[in-house]
Amino acid sequence: MTRLRILHHPDPRLRTRATPVTHFDEQLQLFAANMLETMYAAPGIGLAATQVNVHRRIIVVDVSEEKNQPYTLVNPTLKTYGNRIKGEEGCLSVPEVYDVVERFEQVDVTAQDVMGNTIEFSADGMLAICIQHECDHLEGKLFVDYLSSLKRGRIAKKLRARADSRAR
Repeated sequence: MTRLRILHHPDPRLRTRATPVTHFDEQLQLFAANMLETMYAAPGIGLAATQVNVHRRIIVVDVSEEKNQPYTLVNPTLKTYGNRIKGEEGCLSVPEVYDVVERFEQVDVTAQDVMGNTIEFSADGMLAICIQHECDHLEGKLFVDYLSSLKRGRIAKKLRARADSRAR
């Protein structure tokens, strides 16, 4: 397996809308496995292909304590419902930044697996929130976009300063 390089905000490539996957082959299966490896190593609970500079509609998620219940969702679509709940979120592309975001507590998911088979399921709680977060990435949206412009500015400044100090 190969660990992929995760893009960090404010990299403009994170704003690219992903395109649908149309070829289901060994290369896609390997890429999805590499995404899982990268997510687990980061460590994280979700990763979108956009975050590793591949602009295709693929996400991986695993919110289990044991890290043994991965979901690989290709071309996911969501129907959100239920109450809107607030919870603290973080992101592998916005390292060491956490803030409160409001999301729907339940989603119905329709997607494909890496073989092209249709997957349909309902999710709630952390899984629903994580899937919504990762699907936002496929649209070029980050969790910080839900925050005030003042908070977004502070976060961007902090991340640029961190990147500058590493470059020296």
